[in-house]
Amino acid sequence: MTAPALIALAHGSRDPRSAQTITALTELVACMRPDLRIEPAFLDLAEPDFDAAVNRLVAEGHQEIVVVPLLLTEAFHANIDVPSVIAAALARHNGILIEATKVLGIENAFFHILDKRLRDALSLNKVRELDALVLAGAGSSDPLANAAISRAARAWGAHHKLPTIAAFASSVPPAAGEAVRAHRADGRRHIAVGQLFLAPGVLPDRVTELAYEAGAVAVAEPLGVDDEIARVILARYAVGAVDLVPLEPLSA
Repeated sequence: MTAPALIALAHGSRDPRSAQTITALTELVACMRPDLRIEPAFLDLAEPDFDAAVNRLVAEGHQEIVVVPLLLTEAFHANIDVPSVIAAALARHNGILIEATKVLGIENAFFHILDKRLRDALSLNKVRELDALVLAGAGSSDPLANAAISRAARAWGAHHKLPTIAAFASSVPPAAGEAVRAHRADGRRHIAVGQLFLAPGVLPDRVTELAYEAGAVAVAEPLGVDDEIARVILARYAVGAVDLVPLEPLSA
């Protein structure tokens, strides 16, 4: 039996670096599982969109598809956009099965990547001392999604034994610059910023700009392409593939 195909579904951005990063991450997943048919897709602002990815897989004869949303929080895109595009695809293609997994979320392994990106930024900026951190995420109208970023900031700060403030690139305060200035108001002068984004784009660039304007000594790059993320994608896929298997009725 052929394994279900995998669509790695990202939000999308007008910035071409975002699609390039997601495509490279998908290629890394494919290298880990060369037996799987894997497609990247985007909800908006980039190609291929979800419809095109599904159409391609169906044209190749795939009837079962697992969708892994490449999202770090459970917000509007996860709860509304992903189910909507899947429902539309199922309506267009009779007889196919599509199973969406839970989002990537903020796994413990991702803190290792945050640390790697932070070390790179500190080295680039020749920073040898830190007395505070900021962890920036996208921000959402959904308070539960924002709470996930805040929890991650607390966990990251506790690990490094440094005061840490969660910041948001949109929707809610504080912005990255405000968070840096809050630390400075408390007498902190060596403040670095980590970014909970998968890929570069408009929002991460804004975080970087505001943080440096406010006096941050280093701003890390987004998580990017990493084996840890690829392994989480495959773990989500494995659960989704099992969920596609029909349950046999119990015999009397």
